[in-house]
Amino acid sequence: SARAALHSIDLEEHRGGHPRIGAVDVIPFIPIQNIDMKTCVEIARDFGRRFHKETGVPVYFYEEAALRPERKHLEVIRKGQFEALKTEITLPERHPDVGEPKVHPKAGATIIGARKFLIAFNVNLGTKDLNVAKQIAKAVRSSSGGLSHVKAIGLALEERGLTQVSMNIVDFEKNALYRVVEMIRMEAKRWGVPVVETEVYGMIPAAALLDTAAYYMQLAGFEPKQVLELALLDHLSKDHPS
Repeated sequence: SARAALHSIDLEEHRGGHPRIGAVDVIPFIPIQNIDMKTCVEIARDFGRRFHKETGVPVYFYEEAALRPERKHLEVIRKGQFEALKTEITLPERHPDVGEPKVHPKAGATIIGARKFLIAFNVNLGTKDLNVAKQIAKAVRSSSGGLSHVKAIGLALEERGLTQVSMNIVDFEKNALYRVVEMIRMEAKRWGVPVVETEVYGMIPAAALLDTAAYYMQLAGFEPKQVLELALLDHLSKDHPS
C-alpha cells in the first residue's frame, strides 16, 4: 500500500483538509497482542531505515520511537505541513532522522513510530462557520485545558457545507469515547449548531465501542464476555493459543 501511495500521489498537486507532510504520511507500529512496546520501537526504527533506503523518502520517528524528545508528538513534526517542510527541512531542528535534509519532490517525508492504539474520531457539525469548529476543538483538546488524551483541530468540509472537529483519542481507556461526544454536544449547543454525525477513521478496539454502548444504554454491570462473538473468540483463542 505504501508503494501504491508513492506511485499515485503527488503532494505538489494534493489538497485536503487534514494535516500531512507525506504521500505516506504516518506509519505506526502498535502492540496489540503477544508483543511489547520495546519490540515495536525496534521494528519501527528498522522499518524506517529500510523504507528510506528503498524509496528515498526522508523519515521522522515519533511517539515511543522518537529519537528527539520534541518529536514525540505527531503535530510537532507536521507543523506547517508539506508546504512549509519543503524549505524548513534544511534547518537543523527540522532535519529528518533518516535521510538527507530535503523532501522527496512528490512524496514529501514520512513519519514512523510506535505507540498505543489511538482512535481517529471525527464529529461533523451542521455549520459552515469554521471558527465554530475551531473553538469547539480548542475546548475539547488537552493542550488547551480540555479533555486529557485528546487531540483536536477544526476543519472545513466545503464540499458538504459542514465543518468538522477532527480528533485523535490517544488513550480511550483513560478518556472514554462517550465523554468526548458529550462534551462536543455541549459545546455545539452553546454555539447553536447541531451535531450531524460522527465517524471513525480506520479501526477501533471493540472495548471502546462497548464502553460507549453500555453508557448510552445505561447497562448495569455489563461485561464484554456477555457479547456472544467476543465470548466465542475468547474460547477459540484458549483452545488454539498462538
